[in-house]
Amino acid sequence: MNWKTTFRKLTRIPLGFYTVLQQTLRKPVTVQYPEQTRPMVPRFRGRHHLKRYDNGLERCIGCALCAAACPADAIYVEAGENTNDARFSPGERYSQTYEINMLRCIFCGYCEDACPTNAIVLEPIEFPTGYSREAMIYTKSMLLESPPINVPATPQVTEPGKFDRSIVPFPPIDQQA
Repeated sequence: MNWKTTFRKLTRIPLGFYTVLQQTLRKPVTVQYPEQTRPMVPRFRGRHHLKRYDNGLERCIGCALCAAACPADAIYVEAGENTNDARFSPGERYSQTYEINMLRCIFCGYCEDACPTNAIVLEPIEFPTGYSREAMIYTKSMLLESPPINVPATPQVTEPGKFDRSIVPFPPIDQQA
C-alpha cells in the first residue's frame, strides 16, 4: 500500500460521517398518523361513501356490479326487494347488506366506475384507522350518508303505483328503427 491509497481511504471516513450527520439533522418525514395528518393530493381516493338521491332514497340498487369489479374481492353486497311499505331505493331492489373490508381494499376506484347509479364514491378524506379487524369491515350504516335536511330517511312508505322518482327516465325508443 502506498501513501495515496491510504490517504484516499482516510478521507472517505470523514465523508461518511458527514453524510450521516447531514441526514440526522434533516427534518423527519414521518408523522404520528392518527393525531397528525399530511396534506393529500387532489386526486386522492380515500374513504368510501354510499350516496343518496335528493328525495332521501339510497342510490344503491343492490346490483353487485361493484363487487364484481373489485379485484381484491373486498365488497360484499346482498340485495333485498323493495315494497311499497318499505322503500329504500328507486328500483325494485336495494342493497340489504353492503360491506367493504378495508383491509383488503386497494383503493383502485373500479367500484366507483362500475356503479350504474353513482352510488359509491371514494372521497378525498383521510383513511380512518382501526385497532381490530372487525373495526375495519365497514357496514352499510357506516358508509351511507345522512339524508338531506327535511327529507325522511329510508325506508319510506309510498302509495301503490305512485312513486316519484328523482332520476331521469330513459328516452323512448323509436319504433321505426
